[in-house]
Amino acid sequence: MTDGEDESGGETAVRRERFAGGPAREFLSSMAFDDRLFAADLAVDRAHVVMLAEREIVDDDDAGAILEALDDVADAGFEALPDGEDVHEAIETAVIDRVGPEGGRMHTARSRNDEVATCLRYEYRETLLDALETTVAAREALCEVAEAERETVMPGYTHLQPAQPTTVAHWALSYEAALARDTERLLAAYARTNRSPLGAAAFAGTPFEVDRERVAELLGFESVLDNSMDAVSTRDFLVEGTAAFAGLATTLSGLAEDLVVYANKGLVELDDDYASTSSIMPQKKNPDTLELVRSTAGDAYGGLQGLLTTLKGLPRAYNRDLQNASPHAWRVADDVVEATDVAAGAVATATWPADELEAAAGEGFSTATGVADLLAMCGLPFRTAHEVVAEAAERGADYDALNAACEDVLGEGIDTYADRETVEATLDPTASVASRDSAGGPAPKAVAETLAAALDGCATDTDRVGGLAADLEAARDALAAEVTTYA
Repeated sequence: MTDGEDESGGETAVRRERFAGGPAREFLSSMAFDDRLFAADLAVDRAHVVMLAEREIVDDDDAGAILEALDDVADAGFEALPDGEDVHEAIETAVIDRVGPEGGRMHTARSRNDEVATCLRYEYRETLLDALETTVAAREALCEVAEAERETVMPGYTHLQPAQPTTVAHWALSYEAALARDTERLLAAYARTNRSPLGAAAFAGTPFEVDRERVAELLGFESVLDNSMDAVSTRDFLVEGTAAFAGLATTLSGLAEDLVVYANKGLVELDDDYASTSSIMPQKKNPDTLELVRSTAGDAYGGLQGLLTTLKGLPRAYNRDLQNASPHAWRVADDVVEATDVAAGAVATATWPADELEAAAGEGFSTATGVADLLAMCGLPFRTAHEVVAEAAERGADYDALNAACEDVLGEGIDTYADRETVEATLDPTASVASRDSAGGPAPKAVAETLAAALDGCATDTDRVGGLAADLEAARDALAAEVTTYA
């Protein structure tokens, strides 16, 4: 993914004899991780050559020979490429080896600067689409859990302490909502990635009468980056995408932590495919995959920091530092997409033991807030009700403790505000959950509404991602059709 502006052919012709070797050659090379851009570069080369022919910058015979050579290179594969500083130089060299000096015309009116920038965007948008598909699938898995466990009461925690009863469905949909926002950020990153730099040349444009919009169309880009210096310099699309991945990893880390904690308390049973045992302690069932999902966030943050630090303070326009920028983005994307898939699988296959969950839901006087709310709804100021229930918590989580506390604080029994049956119903975790029917709450009716909206959101985003993928497929087909006209 290096820079090179020479337009003639052969390895020494591409780089010239003076720069054809030396001890720094291997240090300069990015071939070790360039296989990812092999298909992207072939597509970019084809689109550029078609445009050159259409604009009569290169004649049809030369264009046909170059396009045929590119097909041969594609069939041979990345491993068959000759040595080069990067995949872009290696492909050009392979074409010239097949066509002769006229093969060097493929590099007319472009630099490796805009070529590399275009290849990165071409490939990165595919990476983002893969992430989007995986993230939406994870949301769908959470919706399935919510549908199945709509009335499964479970403990809710703050500060890892018993707080209020909720449901498994409410918990699952809380993460679906977070992943929906992660989806929005990935979509936004895709939109700003899907812009073509090709035609910017080294950074100052080209005197050839190129058609940048035509190349963008052939490659399926939504638009062209206008300023040629910005087009080749910027890697902010990688920053935005990597930041979105880091945010997604944060969501996954919280999800994984919850499941690790719940497994520790016996509140969820992970499928064996997402757990392991000890090498020495045969009774152990460890949530290893989720611990690795949890740790992926740290790797994502490190990759984002590495990317930002590489880009910090770079002068315009092209600098070789950029060669080291994209590997950060690839590693983060690959790791987070894999973690998303694993987390979704762990959630989808987990078992939620209803009896254990309901028993735990009432621990730590978790219905205390419900009693305070009841007293407030019966006319007592909420802060006073809070004081009464806090006093009762020192004695026990039952009607008698509440009545005694009410007499001590207010000088009158709790039956002044609510009868015993109502108070005791409020102390029940299931009844407490059912009472919390405000929008977005855990009551089954509220959950049903949230779930319906979540499913609609998943369907909308599935269609949107499918449409983006279809657009790219259509562009690939259109480019292939254009290439055949030069056969």
